[in-house]
Amino acid sequence: MIHRDFTSANPTPTPDQMKEALKPYQEWVAGIAAQDRLVAPPKRWDLDGRVIRQENKQEKVLNGPYAEGKASIGGLFLIRANDYDDAVEIAKGCPIIEYGAIVEVRMAVPVT
Repeated sequence: MIHRDFTSANPTPTPDQMKEALKPYQEWVAGIAAQDRLVAPPKRWDLDGRVIRQENKQEKVLNGPYAEGKASIGGLFLIRANDYDDAVEIAKGCPIIEYGAIVEVRMAVPVT
């Protein structure tokens, strides 16, 4: 998952930084695909969304991702990796990190 701030007044990375990072990002993803390690291509998320949670035993629906914070999920994709260390090495290559985005690595657990 790629987390970045795109909902605040001063998003990080900025739109200009995102434009600058686009080609290196595409090349990075293409490199993962060329190694046959890309399971599902990157999916971008819209700027809207809903967050559902319970407060005082009542459901609360908030507009927008992480309505109280700056970090939003900007994208998600699946890769093949041997273990967390392998996945982290791949994730470290994400060029958007340089501009303040955060890459989160999780292991997909098969449904039994």
